[in-house]
Order: sequence, then C-alpha cells, then structure tokens
Amino acid sequence: MKRRNFIKSASITGVGFTISASILNCNEGNPEKNDKASAIPTNALPLVIATWDVKESTQKAWEIIQDGGSALDAVEQGCMVEEANEKGQSVGKGGLPDRDGNVTLDACIMDKNGNCGAVVYLQNITHAVSVARKVMEETPHVMLAGNGAQQFAIAQGFEPENLLTEASKKAWENWKINSEYKPIINIENHDTIGMLAIDQNGDISGACTTSGLAYKMAGRVGDSPIIGSGLFVDNEIGGCVATGLGEEVIKTVGSFLVVELMRQGKTPQQACEEAISRIVNKPNSDYKNFQVGYIAVNKKGETGSYAIHQYFSMTKFQNGLNETIQADYIIKA
Repeated sequence: MKRRNFIKSASITGVGFTISASILNCNEGNPEKNDKASAIPTNALPLVIATWDVKESTQKAWEIIQDGGSALDAVEQGCMVEEANEKGQSVGKGGLPDRDGNVTLDACIMDKNGNCGAVVYLQNITHAVSVARKVMEETPHVMLAGNGAQQFAIAQGFEPENLLTEASKKAWENWKINSEYKPIINIENHDTIGMLAIDQNGDISGACTTSGLAYKMAGRVGDSPIIGSGLFVDNEIGGCVATGLGEEVIKTVGSFLVVELMRQGKTPQQACEEAISRIVNKPNSDYKNFQVGYIAVNKKGETGSYAIHQYFSMTKFQNGLNETIQADYIIKA
C-alpha cells in the first residue's frame, strides 16, 4: 500500500527546536570532522533508499554504485526506472494529468557539493530528473519551468513524446464526470519517487521526480522540485526526501528541516518524526485529510522514515538486501 489516501485521526504534542551554533559552523578543513567521516562502518555503505515500494528502482541504483558509479548517477538512473513505468500513473510517462488533461512533471536533483537543478511544469519529456541534472550541469541556473524547460530539454537531445497514456486518459475522463477538485491521496500507488544514495566513497546525492497531484490546477507545482522542501542533501550531514501533499511540505521546508535536525545530533528517525510533528501541530492543520512522509539518511549510513498516516513505506538496498520497510506513523487508530 502506498500514498494518496491515508486518512485517520489523532493529536500530538508539538516539539520545538533551537537552532544550534553548529549550523553556523561549516567545519571546512576540520581534521576532527574528517576523521569522523572516515570512521563510517564499512558494512553500512554503499546504500540506496527511496520512497515507496520501488525495488526495481533501488536495484538499478545499487547496480550503478556496484559498477563504480557515483551516488549522483545512481539516483538519476534509479528514478528513471519509475519515470518510464507507464503503469505507475504518478511519475513520468503515464502520469495522471492535470484538470485540463495535460501531464506535467516536476523533478530535482542534488549532488555531494550542494549543486542542484530542477524543472517544473515540464511537458512531453519522460525523464524529468535527467533534464534537472542537465540544468544543474549545463546552465548557471537552478530551475527552469514550462516551455523554457521543454525547449532546453529538446536542445539537450531529449525526444519529445506524448506522456498521456490511454489508461491515464480514461481515468481523467472518468474524473471529469464530477470534476471534484481536491487533493487525492492514493494508498494503491505512490505519486512521487524520492531517492537518496551513498556511494563507495561515502558521498551522498539525491533526486526527486513526480507528475504531481492528479487533476491539479494547471500550473500547480508541489514540493518535489523545490530544493529544501522535496529534497535536501548536505554531504557532511546527510539527506532527506519528502512525499505527500507538497503544499504542506513546503510550509515547513521539510527536507531541509530534517537535515538540520540531524546536524544538531538527532538520528534520521528522530529527525523525520520531529518534522512530521511540526506539520501535525500547526494551528488549524487539516492533517487528518492528507499524508506526508519523509525518509532520511545520515553520513554514517543510518536511515529513518516516518509519516502522518499508515501505509507509507521506504525501500532500502543495503548489504546486498533490497527490501521495502513499512514506516512508522504518528496517527494511531
């Protein structure tokens, strides 16, 4: 079970946090920090984690790393597997369209050095994550949108194609009968893939790609392509990716928050839990009617995952084992 329909009830006490002085300390050239990085348990790395049950994607990413590829190569090619999966109806080709029948994609990618690239409202190009990487590597910009992003992709050699499959078109036509506009959370299929990897050098990269909310307003952009919200990587600390209702992730700059909490000494699990509590405890939060989930990894190869509602999962490939792990959640029936 996966991500668009997790609706239950609960309440929780909020947890605050104080920004520590370590946030201001880059620790560049700090021998002690370098010693800590070199002390990573050898059996913890490399590793790949991703949102939802996406074993084929994590398998591909793992193979890239095992063949000597970088974490950046791994997350790109791992996400590409889901972008090409027409049956998924939530990432890349075959994604459910907006309310006007157009499939629009959002994606971002971030490397070990903090470089990043993103595309929003991209149409007619399957591999949005690869276009995002081209934005990062071939332009002075971080983000390209709409027609500009599509023109850039074509100039870079990407072939345009119709992303609306017959199955997604039929689902959209059925939706139009009532045309009820509200966020749809689907426990039967994820609508984002976020991936983090640590390669054999101990370097971290991440990527996130999606076709966004089904039947969204034309032009809507969620958290997935927003650096700091849908994805954030700090190679000295760790990384985080988000899934769920993007508007709520953006309001708390969720992935950045998780990484900063890890900087202060929290484990990935503790950081994900606190980030979720921030959303749930916002005044007048409608958290019973939407889902948000986080996965995270720190420099030592420790991982965490947490969500508002049940059924969110994380796929992890580590020590030769590719497994899907059900995440804990804050709302208990």
